[in-house]
Amino acid sequence: MFSLQTIFGKGDKFYGLLEASAEAALLSARALGAMLADELEIPALDKFRVARKREKDLFAQINQELVNTFVTALEREDIEALAGALYKIPKTVEKFAERHALFSDRLADIDYSSQAAMLERACEVIVEMVGQLRGGMKLDVMHGLNERMQSIESEADRLLLVLYGDLFSKQADAAMLMVRKDLFELLEKAIDRCRDAGNVVYQVALKNS
Repeated sequence: MFSLQTIFGKGDKFYGLLEASAEAALLSARALGAMLADELEIPALDKFRVARKREKDLFAQINQELVNTFVTALEREDIEALAGALYKIPKTVEKFAERHALFSDRLADIDYSSQAAMLERACEVIVEMVGQLRGGMKLDVMHGLNERMQSIESEADRLLLVLYGDLFSKQADAAMLMVRKDLFELLEKAIDRCRDAGNVVYQVALKNS
């Protein structure tokens, strides 16, 4: 016969899986920063693929555990929503890395490091927020982390407008203008994915406070 403690213990595994998923997102952001700082003619994509595969495997494992687990530590729809939001972060970062690698020889004069740094900061906040779920969801702590995330996202929006102005004033080649604009927007989208994940975590904290 299974005790309630055993059943709830099985539900607790979702904390670890979600934490690992947040760490995979951070790994992809750090890989991006390293790639942009590297001056190799052909950027390496292995780290992005590792992070993406890790996230994909965790996403599949979370979905399988939802099928197999009777009692979950969090509501099922909240686990699904957070897992889905986290899954999209490395996916978007890898897409940026692949396109950047494709045109790297023609992007030497464009600096994406500011947005990449913001993305890494956003992922670090996500790791903290997801880690708070296991510890009892202190609403004041969650509120502070969510405010930090919103601030990063707002600053990224402001920076994007500045980058657009600089890009359109200097780029004469229409094709490369679109490529570079697309890359800026992919980084912005990755940061938005972090904001989305943060919003899910914050709503879970509000619901369970």
